[in-house]
Amino acid sequence: MISFGLTEDQELVRDTMREFAAEMLRPIGRECDENSSIPDDFLQSVWDLGLTSTQIPEAFGGAGEERSPVTNAILLEELAHGDAALAIAAVAPSQFANAIVDHGTEAQKKKYLPLFCGDRYHAASLAIVEPGPLSDPFRPRAVAEAKGDGFVLSGQKSFVVMGDRASHFLVVARSGESLDAFIVPREAEGLKISELELNMGLKALPTVTLDLERVEVGAEDRLGGEKGADVAAIISNSRAALCAVQVGLCRAVLEFCVPYTKERVAFDEPIAKKQSIAFRMAEMHIGVETMRYLTWQAASLLEHSEPAVREARLARTHVAERSVWIADNGIQIFGGHGFIREYPVEMWFRAARTLSVLEGALAL
Repeated sequence: MISFGLTEDQELVRDTMREFAAEMLRPIGRECDENSSIPDDFLQSVWDLGLTSTQIPEAFGGAGEERSPVTNAILLEELAHGDAALAIAAVAPSQFANAIVDHGTEAQKKKYLPLFCGDRYHAASLAIVEPGPLSDPFRPRAVAEAKGDGFVLSGQKSFVVMGDRASHFLVVARSGESLDAFIVPREAEGLKISELELNMGLKALPTVTLDLERVEVGAEDRLGGEKGADVAAIISNSRAALCAVQVGLCRAVLEFCVPYTKERVAFDEPIAKKQSIAFRMAEMHIGVETMRYLTWQAASLLEHSEPAVREARLARTHVAERSVWIADNGIQIFGGHGFIREYPVEMWFRAARTLSVLEGALAL
């Protein structure tokens, strides 16, 4: 029997993150967007929750709790319900740490995982996205050429989250006929980090572009060592996580629109009673539910260590399309007010549009 019911632990995570998002994320979301920055004290308050360190094995300084991609999807949805940009910043360190936990060699785990178990927020980034409309994470233009006992990386990566302060980057590149991921330190020779990118949405979230001009890395910097890493699983995790963020964002749009349609009166009755509005709201609700179920399906496969490339791709495609539609309809329901900063729907639309074209910002 298939059930979409939550376990007691998942309900606890959901309720805790929902309260945290309402108190800590939603109140500062607009200000952060306007200022294109995230306060350090917010990042520290999130770090104190242990969202990254609790899922790192005890042997490397973490709490050793078993990671659940489904539970993490629930967590991400609740955080993004508060604010999508802040939610991504909150869990960004996990993208690097989780990849090391899942695919790293013992030496890589000993070297890098303790960085995420300290008392202060520590950033490291996954670099998957490449500039250009035809960017495909499974067919990157970035290449890794063998050289002696190591590799030489060449290419460009964009929308690298928290790249302004990241100590290391996990760069996905084409290595012969296969995909590999390489750990590149911030100070690597030949690595150029751009100024902060200017994006349409998620303006609070710091992102950069990486230029790799024949950056040399050792064999020990190849994730997984000689056997390499399952890069497809890393990408699938990222896609499922982005879907969870978009579910939370769209739920915020829907829940913000419902009371407005009941209070806004036109032609002597609330607009919620207008058939066109009622049908539109119903479709928005259906959209949020289908987005969530597809996200959970992909996350469930990942949780059981099963291939999820197809399911994550289907979820990503559907969620990217529907999230923009839902956010756009949120603006339409508010009419002219939807385009002004007095209401958050215009900010949510910009965030949904930006999220719809991203890859590699997160990992479950």
